[in-house]
Amino acid sequence: MFAALKSLLGRAGREPAVEEADRWVVVDTETSGLDPARDRLLGIGGVAVDRAGIRLADSFEVVLRGDAIGDAANIVVHGIGHGAQARGMPAAEALAACRDWVAGAPLVGFHADFDRAVLRNAFAGAGIRVPDAPWLDLSPLAAALVPEAYRYGGRALDDWLAAFGIECTIRHNAAADALATAELLLRLRALAERQGARGYAGLCKVARQQKWLAGNGDD
Repeated sequence: MFAALKSLLGRAGREPAVEEADRWVVVDTETSGLDPARDRLLGIGGVAVDRAGIRLADSFEVVLRGDAIGDAANIVVHGIGHGAQARGMPAAEALAACRDWVAGAPLVGFHADFDRAVLRNAFAGAGIRVPDAPWLDLSPLAAALVPEAYRYGGRALDDWLAAFGIECTIRHNAAADALATAELLLRLRALAERQGARGYAGLCKVARQQKWLAGNGDD
């Protein structure tokens, strides 16, 4: 997936102590369902971002090997069929490769609590130590920085991609979703900097404050 994207584009919870980190990694997961405690991790996609922008050469994509599970409706959504799962990488090997690629960099996701929970459970199930890295959730960050879009329906990733005119080549594909999320991160980071929030820790603070406000009735 990322090989094709590189060619295409070539043509055209805690206080993080990583504010000055230059390399951030945007991660997206595909799963067999929407319950991170019960459903299985099927695939991981990710791409690194630095001050210059998206680093397509620094990307990650894997499908985990699994039994033929999941009904046809779910496969239509995540696009990872039984054959692709059967040809996938063993879970322990895939997760170790993901951990090595992350390499302690701060993580970014959209609705990141879901991805974090899915990955935490998968790492635990494979007997691999969970990467010790903080997460930035772009969902509350976007709501804080563009409140008018949030008030008028900006809730899902698709809403925010449309609001910023970002195209996702293959929706519900972990690699493509990670790339689109990275594009969204760049737009939001630029907005945040114009409003005085800088660095990973600054963005996390804005996102955390928005989550607190939403949880206390300021929706």
